[in-house]
Amino acid sequence: MNTRAIILTSTLLFSLPLLAQKNDDILVMKNGDRFTCEIKGLSAGVLSVKLSYVDGTISVQWSQVAHLQSNRLFLVKTESGVVYTGKLSTSGASNDPPIKIEIAEAPAKEVEVAQRKIISLSQTSESFWHRFDGAVNTGLQYSKGNESVQFNVSSQVAYNRERWSSQASFNSSFASSSGASLSTRNQTNLSTLKLLRWNNWFYAGTASFLQSSVQEINLQTTLGGGIGRYLKNTNRTSIYVLGGFGWQNVGYKQYTVDQGTQNTAVTFVGTEIKAFKFKKTNLDITADVLPAITGPARVQFNANAAYYIKIISDLSWNFSFYGSWDTHPPSTLPGSDYGTSSGLSWTFGNR
Repeated sequence: MNTRAIILTSTLLFSLPLLAQKNDDILVMKNGDRFTCEIKGLSAGVLSVKLSYVDGTISVQWSQVAHLQSNRLFLVKTESGVVYTGKLSTSGASNDPPIKIEIAEAPAKEVEVAQRKIISLSQTSESFWHRFDGAVNTGLQYSKGNESVQFNVSSQVAYNRERWSSQASFNSSFASSSGASLSTRNQTNLSTLKLLRWNNWFYAGTASFLQSSVQEINLQTTLGGGIGRYLKNTNRTSIYVLGGFGWQNVGYKQYTVDQGTQNTAVTFVGTEIKAFKFKKTNLDITADVLPAITGPARVQFNANAAYYIKIISDLSWNFSFYGSWDTHPPSTLPGSDYGTSSGLSWTFGNR
């Protein structure tokens, strides 16, 4: 409960609105429409802007932008994996106008990147707090027939810099029904990623903490590190693979006396897949396989998936799935724990 309180409190702090900013950016569409606005960011091929006379933000298709100009600082990510921080402008002289980025860091210089090569823009600043973004997801299911209730809450918080990023995520679920004991599952994942000199290559470190009453796990700690690469990185799809080595410690419930605590060296292969559709849907899938190096032959598999349908502005409806499988669990315990949920999602910051 203490861990859950810390994560939820942190999420609320990070989600406080940014200081009000002037709407003095210029945006011109290919059909001639012109807006004086605040450019919020670009994600999944959608440019989000805020107009002083519109409640909330509006979404425009990135490929239909002819000209933009902003004196704000943006974090600019490209298909090749190169990341810049600077102010933006473009001439709008062609169907694929190059975006001129005035680099903020010394020595001052300008670079130009083709519009189609830019996969994301996010407002940034020298302020520590303005670099955070994230999301909160909730889900609830109830059935009167057997008095069953299932509740799920999750949150993600990310901190982004030019060449590296860190992310924390938390997922908690519980289910109860008449005549059955309460089941709970809590998982916290921490990760940090740093880009290498080679395009789309990176190294990363991960830490995962899992509690599952179904598998009778008090605490499963997994630490790892490795090298990864983005196989595809566009406005529509993002796919990366990561491989390396790690260590795992599993402590089972006290009354499972004969199991004790297990320590295992592991290898791992992980992947993350994200797919987007303009203004409508978003699919996120993460999965990893952990074959044991020491101890008995054993393979663990973990997966999380979420499908989002946009309702309005930063609010979406989500369908999510989680699962953990173990090919060689202790003899008296189940080898899997999985479930589904659906509910509302809210994003904050630059997401």
